[in-house]
Amino acid sequence: MGGGIAHAFLLAGASVTVVEQSTEAAAAARARIEQSIDASLARGFAGDAETLRSALSVTAEPGEFASSELVIEAVPELLDLKLEALSTIEQIVADRAVIASNTSSIPLEQLAGALRLPSRFIGLHFFNPVPASALIEVVVCAQTDEALPELARSWVRALGKTPITVADAPGFASSRLGVALALEAIRMVEQGVASAADIDLAMELGYRHPTGPLRTTDIVGLDVRLGIAEQLQRDLGEHFAPPQLLRDMVAAGALGRKSGQGFYDWSDPAHPTSH
Repeated sequence: MGGGIAHAFLLAGASVTVVEQSTEAAAAARARIEQSIDASLARGFAGDAETLRSALSVTAEPGEFASSELVIEAVPELLDLKLEALSTIEQIVADRAVIASNTSSIPLEQLAGALRLPSRFIGLHFFNPVPASALIEVVVCAQTDEALPELARSWVRALGKTPITVADAPGFASSRLGVALALEAIRMVEQGVASAADIDLAMELGYRHPTGPLRTTDIVGLDVRLGIAEQLQRDLGEHFAPPQLLRDMVAAGALGRKSGQGFYDWSDPAHPTSH
């Protein structure tokens, strides 16, 4: 997700710094982002590969954020990890810098507690895959400065995407609806109602969803879906309780596209096949 966000800002003409947890992770992230840039150029994006690469810095040193005007936290959906990341960012950036979280389910109110200046904090919830997605949720909490949402919407439009503005509620709009659909689809597989492929086709052809809920879950990551579902279960109740099948698949390492196996076999990413 972080690489996809970096890709989107690079294509919009921004200078981008990505901070990873180690030099090894930084090298891998640079390779992924450069591969993504090359793919965009191959699809006809009007840009120069060397110019885009020169606008990208990938490092393991958080201090590289010091001059940034906007820093987007995109660590995994774990409250303590996000609080630590946000606190570290604020210690480095100038007071004028905006800090955003890409959280998909954790209330911003909880995250704002890590900040000395919560008025410059906002949610920017991107969707996977970021380059192909047209939507970004702008999430506003009680502490957010009143001028910041419109500034954030202008950034979203500069990326060529469409903003929607959402109040700080569990799961916001997209995760709450998307996870509810995904969990029910997983229960249907668990109960033998239909195959993953047929459930997805029902939503793609019957409701014009571009991708069915189970293939989308594979793309997002089953572990990510599980973490969001558990957060929504705590905040909204038992109808968001994760199905046992989801827990079992995550425990077995079947995390979807990133592990090669999920509800689909991703050994050939261009042509995933349903089990």
